[in-house]
Amino acid sequence: MNRVTFTTWIRAARMRTIPLSISGILVGSAAALLKNEFNISVFTLAILTTVCYQLLSNFANDYGDGIKGTDNDERLGPKRILQSELISRTQLRQAIFVTSGVAVLLTILLVYSAFGLSKTALTFLGLGFLAIVAAIRYTVGSNAYGYKGFGDLFVFLFFGYVSVLGSHYLYTFELDLSLIFPAISIGLLSVGVLNINNMRDRVNDKEYGKTTIAVRLGAEKAALYQLALVGIPVILTVVYGLIYHAIAFVVMSVIMMIPISLHLKVVFQKQNEKNLDPELKKIALLTFFYAISFSLLLIFF
Repeated sequence: MNRVTFTTWIRAARMRTIPLSISGILVGSAAALLKNEFNISVFTLAILTTVCYQLLSNFANDYGDGIKGTDNDERLGPKRILQSELISRTQLRQAIFVTSGVAVLLTILLVYSAFGLSKTALTFLGLGFLAIVAAIRYTVGSNAYGYKGFGDLFVFLFFGYVSVLGSHYLYTFELDLSLIFPAISIGLLSVGVLNINNMRDRVNDKEYGKTTIAVRLGAEKAALYQLALVGIPVILTVVYGLIYHAIAFVVMSVIMMIPISLHLKVVFQKQNEKNLDPELKKIALLTFFYAISFSLLLIFF
């Protein structure tokens, strides 16, 4: 078994996905800070736990697609680690096992830090363990939900509702319904990243039985789906600004329309799907920008 370098593990971890994964945590934490209920220990553990979930998901996704043959030379995206044979199946399985163990430990520490030994703690432990299972089962196993078109739903729920509302509850022990607006927005933008990925890989995924939403819809309808995913958050942010009399959120929406318009121009052009690859990074960064901007506006406006 070849020794794997640190650089290779960093590549396998796909660190560029981290900002997207913590976006919801930032908004939920900012709302808690506004109420003077922010807790640095909870925040630190929430970030570490979320990052661990994301790393686990990345390792498991690489492994699941690799052993199923979906990651191959015909795929338009960048070569994955297992596909490149830089890491063996055994080594990647070990990484999944270790990361799962760390994720379980961090989940327990986070929940205990927030709730102690209470009944609420059991609920959040359940959510945490469900997140761990979901991270693995996206592409791993004979009934991987990512191969049946349910990836979008899970991303929307975990990156949106659970991340924003759940993180806020860790501090305040209450559901803030006003946070539904950013929760839905971050959830949809996160699905937008996944959808662009699936639009790029649509032809190859279809051939290997990975029935994503993009595969089900086809190229043209998947583009319209992308329009909804990135357009609705703009509308929701405007509505939020009008409801809570905060014009700064309306300005934020106008600013967001610039990169979104450029993104949609690329999406609707009839061209080689490989040209969609740079759009993943753009929408991921847009989501992070949304989270940072929304958080700062919450605190200061």
